[in-house]
Amino acid sequence: MAIPDMAEGVEFRGPLDPTRAATAVLDARGRILGWSPRAEELFGHPQHEAVGKYAAELLAVPGDRGADAGDARLLHGGTLEAEHTGELTARRRNGQAVRVAVRAFPLPGGTAAGPPGAAAGGGHGPATVLLAAEAAELRRWETRQALLSALVSQSPIGLTIYDTSLRVMWANATCKRELAGPPEAYVGLPPDELVPGGEILSGEKSSDLRELVEEVLETGDPVVDLHYRGLPQEDPAHERIWSYSYYRLLGPGQEPLGVCEESFDITERYRAQRRLQLLVRAGEHVGTTLDITRTARELADVVIPEVADSVVIDLLREVLQGQEPATSPVRSPEAPRTVRVESRTAPGGVAVPELGPQAGTAEADDAGDAGDAAGTAEAAEAAETAETAGHPDSIVLALQRRSLASGRAVLDNGTDGHPAPGRQTLRTLVVPLRARGPTMGVVTFLRSTNPDPFGSDDLALADELVRRAAFAVDNARRYTSEHTAALTLQRSLLPQRLPPQTAVDTAYRYLPADNRIGVGGDWFDIIPLSGARVGLVIGDVVGHGLRAAATMGRLRSTVRALARLDLTPDELLAHLDDLVTQAEEERVPADGGDEVPADGGEETLGVTCLYAVYDPVSQRCVLARAGHPLPAVVSPGGRVTFPELPSGPPLGTGGLPFESAELELPQDSLLALFTDGLVEARDLDIDAGLDTLGGILAHHRQPLESLCDRIMSVLPSGAATDDAALLLVRTRALSTGQVAVWEMDADPAVVSYARTRATRQLDKWGLGELAFTTELIVSELVTNAIRYAGGPIQLRLIRDRTLICEVSDTGHTSPHLRHAASDDEGGRGLFLVTQTTQRWGTRYTPGGKVIWAEQPLLGGAPQAAPDPPPPTP
Repeated sequence: MAIPDMAEGVEFRGPLDPTRAATAVLDARGRILGWSPRAEELFGHPQHEAVGKYAAELLAVPGDRGADAGDARLLHGGTLEAEHTGELTARRRNGQAVRVAVRAFPLPGGTAAGPPGAAAGGGHGPATVLLAAEAAELRRWETRQALLSALVSQSPIGLTIYDTSLRVMWANATCKRELAGPPEAYVGLPPDELVPGGEILSGEKSSDLRELVEEVLETGDPVVDLHYRGLPQEDPAHERIWSYSYYRLLGPGQEPLGVCEESFDITERYRAQRRLQLLVRAGEHVGTTLDITRTARELADVVIPEVADSVVIDLLREVLQGQEPATSPVRSPEAPRTVRVESRTAPGGVAVPELGPQAGTAEADDAGDAGDAAGTAEAAEAAETAETAGHPDSIVLALQRRSLASGRAVLDNGTDGHPAPGRQTLRTLVVPLRARGPTMGVVTFLRSTNPDPFGSDDLALADELVRRAAFAVDNARRYTSEHTAALTLQRSLLPQRLPPQTAVDTAYRYLPADNRIGVGGDWFDIIPLSGARVGLVIGDVVGHGLRAAATMGRLRSTVRALARLDLTPDELLAHLDDLVTQAEEERVPADGGDEVPADGGEETLGVTCLYAVYDPVSQRCVLARAGHPLPAVVSPGGRVTFPELPSGPPLGTGGLPFESAELELPQDSLLALFTDGLVEARDLDIDAGLDTLGGILAHHRQPLESLCDRIMSVLPSGAATDDAALLLVRTRALSTGQVAVWEMDADPAVVSYARTRATRQLDKWGLGELAFTTELIVSELVTNAIRYAGGPIQLRLIRDRTLICEVSDTGHTSPHLRHAASDDEGGRGLFLVTQTTQRWGTRYTPGGKVIWAEQPLLGGAPQAAPDPPPPTP
């Protein structure tokens, strides 16, 4: 069955209207005298065939019993005394039967006989006008008319029509009821004046309702489901929410006639949606941390002003101290020892009175138990007196204590009496804060400016919001003390502050695993080395517990000590491997029995580590790893790679050597060192974690702290059971103006040359005050290289945070400081170097060794900045 399109153009003239219907003029005997084009279209008979024939002979269906006597007389002739409407089955020219609705009118003067003097057999005058249309078409038209009538008088949807001046010219019955007044009170008003104090809630292009309707009139683009809030004139004390839709009305010539407004009251639906949104928001924002105070603030953020004008969260003191609250209800008439952890009041709201002593006050902290008892007793007596007098504050206090004692929600909508002059009617809802057992406190909701009382929906919403907050508070109470103790131990073994370095910019994050798993052993460090270089280390003691943390602290100290020896990364890991192996051997009992961890915790299973040395002069980085994940390297152009480095075994397993690899890291390269806990978890495959990390690092131009925050907000996943450490390093390069190099032969004559070159370079750098000590250092180091090592010799000065003097030679023997006797001719050179420098040392290279010495820059000496970074591609 085809469904008629009700959106077709509405024809207000019915199918039986003379201007639309098939028309035939009959004489009294039923003979056709007139036949309209519409009749020809409906029945198929042309005019020349129909005129002169009897209607019954032409149109009647033989044996049709569907028409009543009156309808049959319309075709068979007869005289009508009044208008007649009916329905019958007619026959078309092709023999097809069609059900038609008919309407007949008698013509004045129509008779069965012709006029006087007319010839026999002709001149019979017209007696009836017959109008016909398909019955189905008439029923469709009648349905549309019924729909229009219902929209005007019965529909719950309000209809308002504005003229082209955007003034009300008509409204249906629903709109009239909402406008609550005679038509002359609102006819002629613009749309934004129908509802006083109206406000658009949905995100439209304009916040002005009149502008939106004017745009609909101008462009013809409809506005659908615009949410509008206001105070209806029928009930100005309670605001309502409507859904408005606007569309343009067009005349026969497509000219704009005005705008139609459809309005529907969606207050309850809107409030239900808002309640659902509040629960969703609470799920996202309440209890995000194991911090009780923050959880209370998050709850207040959610409920104000949606649920109440004021809200306070009062907790029992023992809950804040991490203790289990009393299992028995609080039935003492005295004020319970609670602490107000959060209080929030919307503009115009009423503050909630204190339930008990507040943290940080003399009453709460300084008074003894006897004084507290006396104070609370006095407070209880004063509250009881005020409650008897109906004081609002005392009523709220009584409701809070009742809820705390019973463990149930308590509601008072203030309907038992009238407020005192100058006071607002308070509607109070007190909900106990309970999670798994005893009541931990109460949450008090107050409405003063909001005229709506708390209903059952509000009670269910508040109970659910408080329940979610209660679980967060209970979790914090259970785990915060243990978590704090473990985290304090582990963080004490990590660097508290990474010193600034010229060679690199750094940022780091450390995220301990769930404290129920135990303390982990991840660590990282940045170690300043000679020649403005920097050592970068990150490691992971596999396992958990205090033993893993202790192992981590021991390894970190060892790495720093070995790094000071200027060992290459592979040599450093080899020494570290020996240390771990030796420590494991020492823990095995002499009788060969099973080892029992001293702390009773989980046994460590191995150690992974990655060590790198970056040189800002050569802009090269040497790395070696022991079973550790590959680092991520981001080029200055933004290309992210995980370079293949020789894979060494985890520390403590032994058997295989470690190898170093060298990478070129131009200025503004980004190096990311991390532990596997960052990119791998139960629900996170390591390849997916690396892909995610690489995608974030591709935005390497962002500040390092922002990159760290973005990475830690995505990785590791919520199911992580391992610590996660991240160290981001952005490389810098020393400019050519900060480094001076001279190549010399092993000839005693070059000592004077070296001093002269060094002195001139210091003058260029504005460091003339260091010329004397620098000449002394250069003379001693160059002389030692000539005497004990041989050439070629290289002298290098580096102007960094300190003045660095380096002399390279081909020897592999490190000089030693000794005390010269009073009659010795030599042996005092290194002693003088030691006395005039901040520190000095030796590092070995594939071609020999480097003796270096650092002098602090005197106060006020300017420091040259590194070369500016290259332009962003």
